[in-house]
Amino acid sequence: MKRQKRDRLERAQAKGYQAGINGRSSETCPYQAMDARSQWLGGWRDGRDTKTTNMK
Repeated sequence: MKRQKRDRLERAQAKGYQAGINGRSSETCPYQAMDARSQWLGGWRDGRDTKTTNMK
């Protein structure tokens, strides 16, 4: 069970990263559960940082 939870959270982070890279708003987070939502938003922030760094 722990392995599945970890995979789910990793997937949430990866999907958030892709959303950040693609310029989507953080309001579009599809997760309601707090742990998955925080992972998604962390990935989203990382994606935004990567996008702004590459634009300079």
